Amino acid sequence: MLNPFFKNNGPYRISKILNELNLKIDNIDNDPNIIDIKDLHTSKLNEITFFHSKKYKIAANNTKASFCITTKNLQNELPKSCIPIIVDNVLVSTSLVTAKFYPESINDDFDETVEKIDNTKFSDNNKYGKNVLIGKNVLIGSKCKIGHNSIIEKNVIIGDNCSIGSNTIIRNTLIKDNVRILDNCVIGKHGFGFFPKQNKNLRYPHMGIVIIEKNCEIGCGSTIDRGSMSNTTIGKNTYLDNQIHIAHNVVIGENSIIAGQVGIAGSSIIGKNVKIGGQAGISGHLKIGNNVEIAGGSGVIKDIPDNSKVMGYPAKNIRQFLKENK
Repeated sequence: MLNPFFKNNGPYRISKILNELNLKIDNIDNDPNIIDIKDLHTSKLNEITFFHSKKYKIAANNTKASFCITTKNLQNELPKSCIPIIVDNVLVSTSLVTAKFYPESINDDFDETVEKIDNTKFSDNNKYGKNVLIGKNVLIGSKCKIGHNSIIEKNVIIGDNCSIGSNTIIRNTLIKDNVRILDNCVIGKHGFGFFPKQNKNLRYPHMGIVIIEKNCEIGCGSTIDRGSMSNTTIGKNTYLDNQIHIAHNVVIGENSIIAGQVGIAGSSIIGKNVKIGGQAGISGHLKIGNNVEIAGGSGVIKDIPDNSKVMGYPAKNIRQFLKENK
């Protein structure tokens, strides 16, 4: 996972991590150092991962992690090289461990480091409106435009020839060249991740970022959450209409078109050349294939294969839907 912004406070001995979870495992030799926490796909030797659903069985079978937070029912899906850490609630335990490695990824208070763009080096090669503020660890290319009252908070990289509308807030985001972000957008903030625990809500850390590839357009009033354990990515040449919500860890393929008021829940993967009609909703942890068309107002609750056209709730093949609703 590309993550140039959040500092990893590790490594930690596995005994320290187990103490965080109020656990003890006897069959661990030498109390090894754990370098990082990552998802099943990207984790490597001397790293820890998590496995909470059979939906990710194949990834669990092939993980390279040394340790995995999981349940008793799922532990046998892991390779012998990966030692299971058995817990009652995988996601709560993963949240606690992630917060230990990346404590700065938990909260999203306003950025106190910002200053007027006039006082920065970015005022020379770019055009900007009134009351534009820039935070620390920000890079902006040349020939960009930034509208009135917009705030580029900390941890943002913007390429060349980009246009940022008015009243927009961006943080923890990598924006490639020739991207247009219209007015009133919020990009790179914390996603909707928390778990009830002992009469309070435990907020899940979001250590991922938002990546917007070249030649994209993000419509007015849209919100794109940064990733939790992986990144939220918008593929090149993709256009989002107004008032769209993209949740954490979502990946949208290139050359896709999404109409207004669409909501895509966390960790869903949208293929290339996908068209989604207005007010459609896509549930979390789904895979939508390439060249798929989803009619407006549809509710998608299952994976959709390549080259499909669907509509309705639950979304089904468009011919079947029309036949049933003559």
